Amino acid sequence: MPEKLSPEAFLDAAKQYPILDVRSPGEYDRAHIPGAISFPIFVNDERAKVGTTYKQVGKDEAIELGLEIVGPKLATWVKMAKEIAVDNTVLVHCWRGGMRSGSMSWLFETAGIKVKTLIGGYKGYRNYVLGEFDRSIPFVVLGGKTGSGKTDILLEMQKRGAQVIDLEGIAHHRGSVFGHLGLEPQPTSEQFENEVVAQLRQMDYTKPIWIEDESRHIGQVFMPLGLYSQLRAAPILFLDIAAEYRLPHLVEVYAHYPKEALAHAVGKIKKRLGGDYYKSALEALGVDDFNLVAAITLNYYDKAYVHGLLKRSPEQIQEIIINTLETSIQTDAVMAHAICQTRFS
Repeated sequence: MPEKLSPEAFLDAAKQYPILDVRSPGEYDRAHIPGAISFPIFVNDERAKVGTTYKQVGKDEAIELGLEIVGPKLATWVKMAKEIAVDNTVLVHCWRGGMRSGSMSWLFETAGIKVKTLIGGYKGYRNYVLGEFDRSIPFVVLGGKTGSGKTDILLEMQKRGAQVIDLEGIAHHRGSVFGHLGLEPQPTSEQFENEVVAQLRQMDYTKPIWIEDESRHIGQVFMPLGLYSQLRAAPILFLDIAAEYRLPHLVEVYAHYPKEALAHAVGKIKKRLGGDYYKSALEALGVDDFNLVAAITLNYYDKAYVHGLLKRSPEQIQEIIINTLETSIQTDAVMAHAICQTRFS
């Protein structure tokens, strides 16, 4: 019999042994345990046929159809599993910890492979993930208006030993309407949650965990309420950098993308910019005046950020004002060093 593990014990075991996710490719693609290997019993259309048979004909007929489908694959699965196994051991899970993981575990054990399964399957794991956002997480938020270079500073802080969760990196999005440009497609919100918890499991909760100030939406990714509520309640170090010193950073990041893509992004905030500003932005884009495009859009984003900042308690906010050229051109390394020395009450 396979050893049955709780979600937390299963994830601990995954530090040593590979996870085989025997759900369908469609289920896996929607969301999965980070690091798990897709090892489906049924491909998408096979799963659909078995499910339809179960609903329209009956359980016994669905099982017979399933056996017909998987029969020719058994030897191949055993060979693949032996190649993947570490110390002749694998971890296996399906959706609820039922028939699919049970059948695959039986096959592997019959072939001499040691198996550990997940109690409650992926569904049990998801309950664990959502529960992790209800724990008290020692977040400290790095805030600042668009173009402040917050992500670069956080990544430099990480190199210097600070604990950092890069929410935008996990979401594959920089947060604005331009934020998807040049990045991989976004994960589902569910996969985003899985990835965040995977990183939180590596953190020491007796020390600060730095994250960037974000709205609840990061592109198409929707942050879970438990995570977002803690982000909003955490102390925030706000970098107040004058707009004139943020514009070059924005131009450097975005100006090399196709004008069509930039124009499409500007169109998404047309109503919020106002007709005249929208027209001016497109005209500036047409003559390669990227600095003016950035200035027009920055005016909107600055107002939106300040509006959100004002909703926080003043006691949460510790401010660093950067409004001179000398301080604004400090390297990320210098800024990161200074921030790492910051203490919050």
